[in-house]
Amino acid sequence: MRAGFVIALNLALMTSIVRADEKLTVLKVGNESFSNVTVLEVTATDIYFTSDRGMANAKLKDLNPELQKHFHYDATKAATVAQEQKTANAQYHQELMHAPQPPPASAADTQIYRAEPQPEKKLWANSFLSQRAPPLMVEKWLTPEPDCRGKCVLIDFWATWCPPCRRAIPELNAYQKEFGDKLVVIGITDQTEEEVRSMVEPKIEYSIAIDTQERTKKAVGVTGIPHVLILDPRGIVRWEGYPFLQGYELTEQVVASIIAEYSD
Repeated sequence: MRAGFVIALNLALMTSIVRADEKLTVLKVGNESFSNVTVLEVTATDIYFTSDRGMANAKLKDLNPELQKHFHYDATKAATVAQEQKTANAQYHQELMHAPQPPPASAADTQIYRAEPQPEKKLWANSFLSQRAPPLMVEKWLTPEPDCRGKCVLIDFWATWCPPCRRAIPELNAYQKEFGDKLVVIGITDQTEEEVRSMVEPKIEYSIAIDTQERTKKAVGVTGIPHVLILDPRGIVRWEGYPFLQGYELTEQVVASIIAEYSD
């Protein structure tokens, strides 16, 4: 692990203040007010919470001085952490882009997670199995940006209006909870921030991002959702598809097998 990565990670840990389930009657952020607030996490730069308006986050610099003091906001530390994390993430993505491609997949490799006998697996997207996935392009993170270094990454293309997508959320929550030391779960949608935050149930407990331009979705060629990619720590796709497709379901056993085989 490079020194810059270590510094960024240590800074984030030292300045992160977890206040799980702290309740606030009202939280004022600039000219906005949120009621019935439950604080999920406080970092050096942001506060993440739920309210009567759904999930939300705000910059600590936009809170009043009393709340800034309550959450131990330090403008100098916040600026340092933000810059270090930005640098670390840029280095991580740059290294992924220049990592060597794997050798072509054998027939056995492409069959490893299939139930047999089965017809050819149906995909509602282009196939990237055993290839490097297109870069994940994010317009805005609605949760803290995850640290993916050294971990497998599960990317779920989803939308709030999609019943199967909502059905998948509890399972994705479970994967993040069970394998969180070696797996990062990311949900990405082309909906607006307002549309995502208006969905209160089911509660999402993994990383969420929006990209209204659909850049990654178009690069993957997704035409049906939910569509899931599981990447190994080098960014190579090890599983892809509709998670509820009969005979090819994405299960805890499948996720565990991929992590066991490909994790560093």
